[in-house]
Amino acid sequence: MGQTDLEAVVRANHELFMRTGDRAADVVARHRLTLATAQALWAIDPEEAPPSMTVMTERLHCNAPNLSFVTKQLVERGLVERATDPHDRRSRVVVLTDEGRRVRAEIIAETLERTPFAALDGAELRELARLLAKVLAPAGGGA
Repeated sequence: MGQTDLEAVVRANHELFMRTGDRAADVVARHRLTLATAQALWAIDPEEAPPSMTVMTERLHCNAPNLSFVTKQLVERGLVERATDPHDRRSRVVVLTDEGRRVRAEIIAETLERTPFAALDGAELRELARLLAKVLAPAGGGA
């Protein structure tokens, strides 16, 4: 792949990110959230153990003060609670509330309906997912 191919892919990635954000903006605003707080809410999988603040900084690629600010907003909205990590009493975890689960599900569902990726068929989505996983794998140079 030449530099122009790589540049085109990076540019397209950025454009997809921006379009997805733009298309989800009204859903996020309806819940009085920002894109950053909605992204944080999305990063808390209700099927997994509540993530620690450290795990959340890694998932969101941000620092602790930024995460504290975002988490405070989610707590104030009643979407998450901070709790003591049952495995490490010195650490804090972020726990979705029932309202947080509901809002998270609504934001995800409406974002998935509106994303430019929704135009792809199942086979195309699987191939794209495979390629993205390859790029994002630690050995793939994406991290």
